[in-house]
Amino acid sequence: MEYEVHRLNIASILENSARDYPDKVAVVYGDMRLTFKQVDAMASQVANGLRSKGIGKGDKVALSMLNLPYFPIIYYGILKVGAIVVPLNVLFKQREVAYHLRDSDAKAYFAFIGTELLPMGKEAFAGFSEVDSCEHFWLVLPPGVDNPIDGAPTLDDLMKDQSPVFHSVSTGKNDPAVILYTSGTTGQPKGAVLSHSNIYFNAYNVQGLFRQTSNDTHLIVLPLFHSFGQVVQMNSGFLSGCTLVLVPKFDPAAVLSNFEKEDVTVFAGVPTMYWALLNFPNASDYDLDKISRTLRLGVSGGAAMPVEIMKGFEEKYNVTILEGYGLSETSPVASFSRMDLPKKPGSIGVPIPGVEMAIMDDSGKKLGPGEIGEIVIRGHNIMLGYYNRPEATEEAFRGGWFHSGDLGKIDEEGYFYVVDRLKDMIIRGGFNVYPREIEEVMLTHPKISLVAVVGEKDEVYGEEVVAYVVLKEGQSATPEELVEWCKSQMAAYKYPRRIYIKDALPMTATGKILKRVLKSGES
Repeated sequence: MEYEVHRLNIASILENSARDYPDKVAVVYGDMRLTFKQVDAMASQVANGLRSKGIGKGDKVALSMLNLPYFPIIYYGILKVGAIVVPLNVLFKQREVAYHLRDSDAKAYFAFIGTELLPMGKEAFAGFSEVDSCEHFWLVLPPGVDNPIDGAPTLDDLMKDQSPVFHSVSTGKNDPAVILYTSGTTGQPKGAVLSHSNIYFNAYNVQGLFRQTSNDTHLIVLPLFHSFGQVVQMNSGFLSGCTLVLVPKFDPAAVLSNFEKEDVTVFAGVPTMYWALLNFPNASDYDLDKISRTLRLGVSGGAAMPVEIMKGFEEKYNVTILEGYGLSETSPVASFSRMDLPKKPGSIGVPIPGVEMAIMDDSGKKLGPGEIGEIVIRGHNIMLGYYNRPEATEEAFRGGWFHSGDLGKIDEEGYFYVVDRLKDMIIRGGFNVYPREIEEVMLTHPKISLVAVVGEKDEVYGEEVVAYVVLKEGQSATPEELVEWCKSQMAAYKYPRRIYIKDALPMTATGKILKRVLKSGES
């Protein structure tokens, strides 16, 4: 039977698997098991509900959701009507929710709420209430949880009495599918617009690189609102007819328990997750022999994997770990350590099929083996551009290549390596943290006059967010007081854990703060 991918709506990934594997388990969450047919039917109910509200092709619909079965149901439901998914970090505070809804021109917003995440749901609703252009809001309530916000409609309300049949709207290869928010070193976060073909062909490549079949079972603990978990695991998994085991929050015990219980074959994580599993003191409580026989592939990304952690994990769990590289703007995978090539620990592998990578100097000249320059990329995986940011888009696509902002090198055999970041971006536990955004928020504190945020090495998270602050004249504050304030203003992965109060910050003659001096501890 001919597949319908010629329409390129990535919701057809789910529809095709629902046709080919209707009664196979698609999603596992605790004791809940949903088949491909059930997931597709519920996504169709969401799509019919959205259509009844006047939401259709080209409209933006935001989604704040943990790794729960609701995520793929709503995600594919949005795509079925030809609308554009705007996944938001579940840790966003009110001001961050409002910014992203406004910046993306979102017409509707789904937000999860649960007993342990009650404040998050209320923050989401408060952020939605600030944005007049966002017309619809639905709370997603887990079973047994009462609606805590009077008058707020729910996902159940939207799906009630809707047909479980919906044939996805036709979309072209350059039609937007998802807007993923990312940022450089200046300004607010920007929305990277990914097309249906960007995501489809990235998922298709992952399927081949993983040698993935319908016999595989993924454990997904990477957040589905991030490109890594969303495309590399969810979309590629549904494309292959895999079973997806969802874990909302990383916890070594929960991961090992699901490895053992669900016969997981593929795990993807950031290096800190591998570090935690390697050093988990209660690992012997689980059947490690069984896990080692079943688990066939570990995938690492989001930050450089320390070689010693990789070696230790591979020995303990008898599994091969392969590293990849990419960004939200590259859908996300740009390079990967292929199974049919020799493995080089520390390398991010070679470009995936259909993608070119090079190392360039500031003048746009390609550099040779061993020379350090910026990693640049072009191919089917490159975003359409930044939403409503023509200047930022033009800057990112200089010379016909997407400029990653990462420094790297290539060896004689064509393997790439990340050396450092050209940008000031901090990667804390796999999450991107942008110093300028943190600085702008901190400068709204009535006692802070000047602030510089840097990343400092951390054994657990890779990098930790650190702020150096100069107080306004006549003001006094403690670091602990400022940390608590930041905690109330920013998502948990963003706020500085360490704040140093200084009389002055080191600067150049032109007044630029010397962050490298702060990071070196010479200040």
